[in-house]
Amino acid sequence: MKRSFGLVLAFSLYLGLVANTANAAKHSHVASAQAQSADKTAPSYDMKAQALLDLQDMQKKFTTLAEAFPADKMTWRPGTGVRSVAEIFMHTAGANYGIPNMMGVKTPAGFNGKDFEKTTTDKTKIVQELNKSFESAIAAVQGMTNADFAKPDKKLGPEANDGDVVYILVVHGHDMLGQAIAYARVNGIVPPWTAEALKKEQAGEK
Repeated sequence: MKRSFGLVLAFSLYLGLVANTANAAKHSHVASAQAQSADKTAPSYDMKAQALLDLQDMQKKFTTLAEAFPADKMTWRPGTGVRSVAEIFMHTAGANYGIPNMMGVKTPAGFNGKDFEKTTTDKTKIVQELNKSFESAIAAVQGMTNADFAKPDKKLGPEANDGDVVYILVVHGHDMLGQAIAYARVNGIVPPWTAEALKKEQAGEK
């Protein structure tokens, strides 16, 4: 009987401890949220500068990776209904025009985002389109002021702004680069920047 009473008491104490811990966590979360809402300090993260660095780096990686693919591999695709190598690159170029267009940046004359990725499988033209599209996207971001990043963009949502469009642009580019790298690896192609790093590493070991 005493043992049963002891177990009940211990369990009651445990439940009380859990409740107190949960209550403390709740109050801590509320306090944190209040502190964040009261904090008017400007963020140290410079979205414009970082977005430009990312876009410039991606331009180099996309173009050198496209150049590393043999011309006859541009039509290769991992399966039926999946984008080919050429379509991955051209889709990226098209998005570099289409996404900034969401905040009013004009697309090239005659541009049709729906079928742009299927307009060519020519390796030289693909590299040219990648360069042109990245230069256009970089110029669009470079021309933005800090106030432009906070400009409302109701098409994306009630709290959305043009900074969100730039974020989508950069994230989409990284997503497509990852897919292009996977396509390259499957075809036995080492990304040029990786090959260069390995070469330097090997040279340092000698």
